[in-house]
Amino acid sequence: MDKTLLSFGHGFSARALAERLVPQGWRVVGTTRSADKLAGIAATGVEPLLWPGSDVGAVLREVSHLLISAGPGPEGDPVLNALKDEIAEVAPKLRWAGYLSTTGVYGDHQGDWVDETTALTPATKRGLARVDAEAAWRAIPDLPLHIFRLAGIYGPGRGPFAKVRKGTARRIIKKGQVFSRIHVEDIAQALDLSIARPDSGAIYNLCDDDPAPPQDVIGHAAELLGLPLPEAVDFETAEMTPMARSFYAESKKVRNDRIKAALGWQPKYPDYRTGLAAMLRDDP
Repeated sequence: MDKTLLSFGHGFSARALAERLVPQGWRVVGTTRSADKLAGIAATGVEPLLWPGSDVGAVLREVSHLLISAGPGPEGDPVLNALKDEIAEVAPKLRWAGYLSTTGVYGDHQGDWVDETTALTPATKRGLARVDAEAAWRAIPDLPLHIFRLAGIYGPGRGPFAKVRKGTARRIIKKGQVFSRIHVEDIAQALDLSIARPDSGAIYNLCDDDPAPPQDVIGHAAELLGLPLPEAVDFETAEMTPMARSFYAESKKVRNDRIKAALGWQPKYPDYRTGLAAMLRDDP
């Protein structure tokens, strides 16, 4: 079939894409490792597949498009570890394959700008694993691969409002720290455009137009809710999990000019203000 997408690791971003594709008549098969999520996936019009645990090889031979959202683990890319030979076999028949990576592959640039030509110098183990995973996917002959390097993802159910409402949000202050971010609907729009205009080998950054300090986002969320400004805490003395602290190891502003020029992509939410306002409007 020409409009059959197999989505490995059918999570937040993949679900947003499926919401666009299913009404267009696409068959979307989404994998999950959790049997508890099967019914929820099915309710969105996507065919759920428990994997590992099911024979995904038969589905692979039927698809025209492939989306990989599953991230690498300590042993490398989980999809390639299990299915590299099967994917290599069907690669020449695929019309499009998308790999969702991260802007973490660029590492720390002390608040300076990066684009797709910037050297990959990750500052974290997660970023290094992504660099290796990107290379492993690119090494598959004849795979029409498109790599999307995503900034920090937010959207319905995934944002600062819950913590601000609970009173647990803090404004972590680290001098010069700046992040880029992207609304999940803008990711889905970009993937949809790429599917319509495939360009094998393309690499795109996906982020909005307004990199900003994280404390500004938290503060604006509180303002929208009409709640007091959360406490400001110095990064050096803040109590944080190792995972949370690791995000502050990198500071950079990410450019998105390439995907705008190549696909005519324009973010619906060009900054966190418009994105947060829409989230609050849709789920007050």
